[in-house]
Parts: sequence; C-alpha cells; structure tokens
Amino acid sequence: MTLSFDRAAEATGAEVRGRERAPETLTVVTDTRSLNPGDTFLALHGERFDGHDFIGEALRKGAAAVVVDSPQAQSDGVAALIVRDTRRAYMDLAAAARAQFAGRVVAVTGSSGKTTTKDFLCQLLVATLGPSAVAASPGNENNEIGVSKLLLAATPQQQMLIVEMGARHAGEIAELVAIASPHIGILTNIGDAHLEIFGSRERLAATKWGLFSEGAQAVLNARDEISRNRASSLTAPPLWFGEGEPSLPGVWVRDEGTLVLNYGGASQTLSIRTPFPGAHNRANLAAAIAGALLLGVNAEEIAGNVGGLVLPPGRYENIALPAGPRLIYDAYNANASGTIASLTTFSSENARRRIAVLSSMAELGADAPAIHERVGAHAAAINIDVLLVGGDFAASFAAGAVRAGFSRDNIVTFGENEEAAQWLRKNATDQDVVLLKGSRKYRMEEIVQSLRAGAA
Repeated sequence: MTLSFDRAAEATGAEVRGRERAPETLTVVTDTRSLNPGDTFLALHGERFDGHDFIGEALRKGAAAVVVDSPQAQSDGVAALIVRDTRRAYMDLAAAARAQFAGRVVAVTGSSGKTTTKDFLCQLLVATLGPSAVAASPGNENNEIGVSKLLLAATPQQQMLIVEMGARHAGEIAELVAIASPHIGILTNIGDAHLEIFGSRERLAATKWGLFSEGAQAVLNARDEISRNRASSLTAPPLWFGEGEPSLPGVWVRDEGTLVLNYGGASQTLSIRTPFPGAHNRANLAAAIAGALLLGVNAEEIAGNVGGLVLPPGRYENIALPAGPRLIYDAYNANASGTIASLTTFSSENARRRIAVLSSMAELGADAPAIHERVGAHAAAINIDVLLVGGDFAASFAAGAVRAGFSRDNIVTFGENEEAAQWLRKNATDQDVVLLKGSRKYRMEEIVQSLRAGAA
C-alpha cells in the first residue's frame, strides 16, 4: 500500500530531516538489489549485515529517502526518517499500510503444515478470483520482516492477503497479529516445534493462541487436543476442520475423494480429487477449504478446483533419477508430528523396499532424545524396511526403533550426507523408494545432489 511521507513519519514517530526533499509517497525496500529510483531505503540490522552500510549504494541507485536509526548515517541530498529502531519502524509502517488495505486478511500459523495450508488457500482463491486479486507470503517468509514486506507490497486491486506467521520466541504471533489485523486465523496444529526455545508446551501453545488476540475468526484442527481444550476461551465459536471421519461439525476431507461440510446448520457431501498423498496433507487441505469458505467462495467451486492443487517445493516431492531408486524429498524442515505423518504416508508407497533416511529434528530442548525415540518407534511399527539415521540424535532414532522391534541389522547410521548417498548408491535399486526427512540444518538436499551427480 502507498503511504504518504508524512503518514510514515507519524507512524514511526520519526525525526524528519530534509522534508523539502521528501517524495510524496513511499515505496519501502530493505535490499538495495531490488531498489528502483525513487524508492525509500530502510536500513535493517541483520545477523550478518547492517543495512546502514549500504546507504551509499542506495543513494547511488536513486533512493529518494532513507529510514535509519543512526543519526550519523550519511543521507546527504535526500529526506531521512530517523527512528529509534528500524526493525520496529518497518513493522509500524506495515501496520499503517494494513490500516489502508480494504480487502480481507487471513493469517496462518501452526507447528507444521502452515506453508502448505497457505499455498493451498492461495491456489483456491486464485482459481476463483484471479492472480491479481490475491497475495500471499512467498516461501516461508513468516517472521516480522516477511509479514511487513507483504503488507507494504499490497495493492488496492488485491482483495485477499494470506499471511503466514511463524514464531521462534514467546509472544511473537501476537506481535505479528498486531501488525496484520487478520479477519480469519487458521491454526493448523500445536506440536513440538521449537520447544528448546519456548521452554514448555504451554508457552508454545500460548504463543500460537496469540493468533486470536485481535479477534480473528478461528479455524481450528479438530484432531488437535490443545486447540480443543482452548477453544472455549475464544470470543466466538471456531470453524473446525479435520481429516477422516467427522468428529465435530465443520469442514472434513474424509478421504481422497470426499469433502464433508457440516456447519452453520447445513450439511453437504461433495466429490473431490485429491492430487497428493498423506492424511496430514488432507488435513491441511481441509484447513484451506475452511478458510476459502469463510471468504465466501462457493463450495462446489472449491471442490472442483481441489484437483489442480500442488504441494509447495520440498514437501513430499517425488524425484526420479536416471538410475537408482525413486526419491521422495520431504526435508524442507522437520518436527515430530510432521515426521511421523510423512513416515505414515511413505509406508504406503508401492516398492520392493521402503528406505527412510532420517536426519535429526532441531530445537526440541531436553525432550529431544525421547521425541526422537518416539519417531523411531513409529517407524518400526509401520511398513518401513530400512532406516538410515543421522544427525545429533541418530542414536535416539535407532534406540526407539530397536526397542519397538525393528531389526538392528536394518538400521544404518551415517555422519555426513555423502555417507548416506554412498550407501544408497551401493545398496538401493530402481525397485526401491527412499524418503529423505530431517530439519533444515542438516541440508538433506545434498543427498539428492550427490545422487543426481552420480547418476548423470
């Protein structure tokens, strides 16, 4: 949204310098690589950079104004907004832009599935309204910087904004909600993600529940125990969603071909074609459908568009090699609930052997060994033939699997990703299927890259 210079100064409480040189309206950018003449450069502080070091480059590229928190920053020749903290100023500008947006805003968060749900909802809305009417957070740009960027980029022509929200510290979702003021809040689930940072499941749950701190209509997972227990605290009843046989009134994807709608006093069963595997993805689909319905999209139209949905990159992505096994790359990230869901889906793959390559899950705190053992035990209880385990908690994966009856002879521990790739090259055949699942820190795409290079 376009902000006037004076409105931006008011929103940020800035000291203004060079007002006579200021542009009438601001287009705010934080990266000089994407800066066009006439834009306003906001100098953020990053972990490995300071945007103030790039002010000279911004001016050379034609910046018309700058937003800085260092009064000593060189901004000769252009207007400047001097603020206390540029990160906070970016959020304040985003909140001001949001106040001018006349369309509807949906926020999506959860321990797992939020990016998939956001993408499904975006695709359903685009199919009905067209691409120019809908904007969504790209990739997983779900922190205060990504949320602010989306809100500031919104246009008057857009009717819907879908904002993904992530949290790595207590209270962060409520902070993002204060900026975005969503009409609808979709909470996919509350699991074990980032327990090391949050310290307890209760603090994690309270942070996720911040999604409803500004009164957003709640869309909740009927299979999520914490959501069921907390629902009575909402100011209005939630719209429930789920996968499988309905247990509460709401939106249910009963199976790959059936959508059941039972809420608001009406009941409807529609045929759908779900083009991706997994009960967890059907739950994400149900959440997205619930959001689309609340936004006024016709149920029959939604059902007809389900068959065209695609998963985001890195989510249960089938990769065919010129030679060797078929790969399923699902290592965009990992937590316990997501890994268990992926393993369950993988266990139904049609192949001679199902080989699961698991790297560890990050940021689980003191519960990490027990959580990894639980995942290993789950792998033992389903149709998995071989386990390759790596990362900091490889031994816990293996211990849980063996304790649950999995043969130790069918467990391989690897250190570097190349060790796993070498084992697969030597032992896996084109009749096998391989799942790659683990947290981002373990860079499991290196296994894909190695196998591709070896097969070339």
